[in-house]
Amino acid sequence: MVELKHDLVVPGEMISRYIREINYDLLDRVEPDISLQYLSENMIKVSLDFNLNEEIIQDDWQLHVIPAFKPDFHWAPHLTPTDEHIIDQHSFRSPALIVGDKSKVLILVPDIDILLQGTPVRWYLDNNARENKLILGMSNYSVKEHVLYVREPGAVYPAGKTSIGFYLIMLEDEEAVFNPWRIVLEFLWNNWGKKIYTNKKGQSIPLERYVERTYEWAFKNWAESVWQEFELDGKKVGAPVFIVNVTQSPNYDGPVDEREFRSVWNQAWFSSLRSASGLYRYARRTGNRELLEKSILAKELALSAPQKEGLFPSVIATEMERVDVSGRMVNRSKGWDHYFWGNSNRNPFAWDAKLSPYHILDMSWTALLMLRWYTELETDPRLLDYALRYSEALLKLQDEKGYFPAWLDTRTLQPMGILDQSPETSMSVTFLLKIYEVTGRDVYLKSALKAMDVICDEIIPEGRWEDFETYWSCSRYGSDTLVGKKVERNNMYKQCNLSMFWTAEALYYSYKATGNKKYLKHGQRCLDELLMTQASWQPPYMPVDVFGGFGVMNCDGEWNDARQSLFAELIMQYGLELKMDEYVERGLSALHASFKMMYCPENEKAKVQWERKWQFFNEKDYGFMMENYGHGGVVDTNGEGIGEFTIYDWGNGAAAESFLRISDHYGQEIMQDNGMPGANQG
Repeated sequence: MVELKHDLVVPGEMISRYIREINYDLLDRVEPDISLQYLSENMIKVSLDFNLNEEIIQDDWQLHVIPAFKPDFHWAPHLTPTDEHIIDQHSFRSPALIVGDKSKVLILVPDIDILLQGTPVRWYLDNNARENKLILGMSNYSVKEHVLYVREPGAVYPAGKTSIGFYLIMLEDEEAVFNPWRIVLEFLWNNWGKKIYTNKKGQSIPLERYVERTYEWAFKNWAESVWQEFELDGKKVGAPVFIVNVTQSPNYDGPVDEREFRSVWNQAWFSSLRSASGLYRYARRTGNRELLEKSILAKELALSAPQKEGLFPSVIATEMERVDVSGRMVNRSKGWDHYFWGNSNRNPFAWDAKLSPYHILDMSWTALLMLRWYTELETDPRLLDYALRYSEALLKLQDEKGYFPAWLDTRTLQPMGILDQSPETSMSVTFLLKIYEVTGRDVYLKSALKAMDVICDEIIPEGRWEDFETYWSCSRYGSDTLVGKKVERNNMYKQCNLSMFWTAEALYYSYKATGNKKYLKHGQRCLDELLMTQASWQPPYMPVDVFGGFGVMNCDGEWNDARQSLFAELIMQYGLELKMDEYVERGLSALHASFKMMYCPENEKAKVQWERKWQFFNEKDYGFMMENYGHGGVVDTNGEGIGEFTIYDWGNGAAAESFLRISDHYGQEIMQDNGMPGANQG
């Protein structure tokens, strides 16, 4: 890494305990005007203004903050495994660099106000733990791997003023050392997020309209492609298909080309049973018998998954074939007469769902949803019986430390050696606590807390948020070298926020079951680490509304990812438990963001982008919704960042379920009290 020659002097005895030096580049030969503001005893604001008489071309500009201590903790929003890599502003959802040791924390937050005005060159961050540097910079960028950012040459600074700035926060209290994200989230929300939230009060589209759009799309306008209904062993079952793409639009004039194998999933992402519970709530609320019957068919499909000593598959699919249509080879299903049971192919062992192993995470999630259906929607004893059979199998799989393995061989039912001890265990904790609630059997509580305690001791302090998505989805960087290891230059694991969520949820319910505040404290820490992946502001360089939406991991590019609908209620639950308005507001903002990628007139910005990308879209496609935005790390105003498929169970159907569940649980009061439209009016 280049050593910078120009020093920024920040006086103060306290500051000297945190910062050894701050160095910065010039722009060409131009010195900046520097402004220092002491906002409090532990926060300063720094601004650098370059007044340029002429246009300057300079590939890179950097500022280094060198801590006066040797941190053992580092956090950044993205990985930078080599000196070539940067954290481009594409990943500035809740931007910060955080370092700490056992007694103090130092935090750098980019100046959002300057970014909101627009900048001539993109900003970036870099966490160089190896050389003990926090770096703020400006450069062009490109994307390598999926998704890491690197500098590119050719940045142009026009004549006039170019500004860059940041805040430094210095803390040495015990709470900040334990949970360094809380102060950052509070700062971002109080200064930028809450203003957006408050301005949206009473102005947002009622969420019922998006729910209506979802079901009109799935069961009317796109029903021929989306709805699947067939028989299994003489029993009628049905569900929306796993995935459809733009070639299945009623407006598309070319041949249908199915993107993946035709299937229905009950897996940690794509949960048919979860979406069906939302449809059930909607049908019950509106008296729609046709939709109620469809939700019941999806429940029957979940109950049809064959159990082997209590374990069961997560996917039912059809055989596929390549077909020549007018000289073009396309993917087509052979139909449900050619079905097979299998498992999620997002794993380290097999891409073929037929050959994929059992996934404990998927089974615990589906069994948990069965119990929630049983306790909230219908007391169908088959749901409880199915979950009980699974629970007995699960108990036998717990290891001496308390972990549950990730994957099991479908033949031997033995753990397969990868992620045998991971935060995926947290999902099984929540399931066991639920079945304890239903049955009162202490064996389930004892098992759950044993697992929860080892997660608190070994996973949370290390930030080891490794799960199936971290390495074996679209972002496979490090799957061959990093599993169980930190990126040395960053002193961080490759991390996915799904396992943060499962753990925060398990800790919340552990606290509710026991009253032990240790679980609540650790749960808030996990929640805050999760919330660092939420957009606490609305960047002007994002052509769609992203405020309140979530990213995925520190090695991918998504905004407005569908998981935000899964996260929303838990964030609100912590807010109500801790009496923190910020959490309730963040949860409601996540819920609203869950619908922002839907193609419909209610989303004006997104609608423009959809139609620039897919010019044949019209009102028959209203309700189509990609699972995220900017997945590849690049967006523009001409449709770049817009996708080409909808996963009902990880998109519009999931968002509808979340809204319907939250409004059933809390009624109209919580949304009206917080000024957000869209609550249950019934």
